[in-house]
Amino acid sequence: MKRRTFFKTTVLSSSALAVSGFAACTVKDETKTETDYSEFEFNEITIDELQQKMKAGELSSVEICQKYLDRIKLVDPVLKSVIELNPDALEIAKHMDEERKEGNIRGSLHGIPILFKDNIDTGDKMQTTAGSLALEGNIGLRDAFIIKKLREAGAVILGKTNLSEWANFRSDNSSSGWSGRGGQVRNPYCLDRSPCGSSSGTGAAVSANLCALGIGTETNGSIVCPSGINGVVGIKPTLGLWSRSGIIPIAHSQDTAGPMARTVRDAAILLGALAEFDPDDAETHIEKGEIFSDYTQFLNSVDLSGIRIGIASQMIGFHAKVDALFKQAVEVLKKNGAEIIEDVKFENNQKWGNPSYQVLLYEFKADLNKYLAEHPNAKVKSLEEIIEFNKNNAAREMPWFNQEIFEEAQKKGDLTSEEYLEALKNSKLFAGKEGIHKVMEDNRLDAIIAQTNGPAWTIDWLNGDHFSGGSSSPAAISGYPNITVPMGYVHGLPVGISFFGKAWSEPTLLKIAYVFEQATKHRKTPGFSKTLIE
Repeated sequence: MKRRTFFKTTVLSSSALAVSGFAACTVKDETKTETDYSEFEFNEITIDELQQKMKAGELSSVEICQKYLDRIKLVDPVLKSVIELNPDALEIAKHMDEERKEGNIRGSLHGIPILFKDNIDTGDKMQTTAGSLALEGNIGLRDAFIIKKLREAGAVILGKTNLSEWANFRSDNSSSGWSGRGGQVRNPYCLDRSPCGSSSGTGAAVSANLCALGIGTETNGSIVCPSGINGVVGIKPTLGLWSRSGIIPIAHSQDTAGPMARTVRDAAILLGALAEFDPDDAETHIEKGEIFSDYTQFLNSVDLSGIRIGIASQMIGFHAKVDALFKQAVEVLKKNGAEIIEDVKFENNQKWGNPSYQVLLYEFKADLNKYLAEHPNAKVKSLEEIIEFNKNNAAREMPWFNQEIFEEAQKKGDLTSEEYLEALKNSKLFAGKEGIHKVMEDNRLDAIIAQTNGPAWTIDWLNGDHFSGGSSSPAAISGYPNITVPMGYVHGLPVGISFFGKAWSEPTLLKIAYVFEQATKHRKTPGFSKTLIE
């Protein structure tokens, strides 16, 4: 999502294939097609269903992965959600099938194909570029911590997804889902509409059934917004629940990866499989809490009796039709036993935005330079060199928007700066202890709810994003968890509802999100309309 909106304003506005014979996506706009992309035999299939089919011998992992690869080949020239495929995917699947025949089943992800964002390192043949031409050729020496765990769990790494270049931290005027390397990701519900970002490709690919599961990353809104706008479930975990080692950073005090899936259960399966404290990870500013290897254990309840949920009233009211859906969602929670506290306010909602933005500028420069120093295959070695590369390749890298955020970050000092330390203290205080934590303590809440997003806007490379609103900032800046679930549709465009709370409250949030999902079943397969107005 747009960084200027998240980090410079108030809470109301917070909120290609390069393998084998395929070339990397270009910027060329290509949406005209008569092909029906909405039909697919694995539409809405769950992890449990795929496991059952493999257990029964109806399908192998190789067959499942090949069907997803065929679908990507058919659909993605229009959607542009996949930036690179793993040339070893079918070999991995074959190995998982051999293990299954020998009786060695690693767990729920055994043989399951997954796509993840192109800012996460893999120690294989794939690049890690954050969508930038400056990082072409950057092949990691080792897997990111979460990818190592993904392999250990038996998942098949199908490929990497396109994204808002540099996780949308390059320009105030950017278009979510556009990258110099991958082109423009499109919303599978309506192809001239934005997929939000910055985990644009993951949101679109999961929604369009191009994979079984996806992984995105978030600094502020970059999991929950593309999840909401693409009609899927997204989890931004508590900082430290998933490791950030081996991920191209924006800011270590807010960055985290997280699951994106079509159901709460599938997202919970992935959450637990990769959850582990990493002692080598950067400082999270959050005390270590309890981490579970199985979060599906919290999805059994169908009753929210005794659960108190507060409505973040300052984060609603930006779109009348979204308000109407939110009102219906609140009634669903009430009918399922929850006690609703109608008007919960953040007293300090004007105080966390600018400090957080300053923190990101400082940490981006420091963290990115550190990442590049550890990656000898990267042809650029510093933020300063990236800025120069973009200037020298402006026709390809900056045809629509510039790099003023890069230039602003480059001017910052190091992490001993008094300005940085003061901003870090204030952003965490006002979003965390004096924000979510205080609101929940004062109102004896188990969770807070708000609207995740407004309807997707039309893609506009000239003017950039123009979304209506969101609610990601307090959870993102504090480092606390946030879960979004489909809430309904505005003229066929998905919108989500967000459930957020204190650090390490994923078990409670998952319980509430699951009950809501099962009571509503809002998720629908996208139809790939060309536009809302024919």
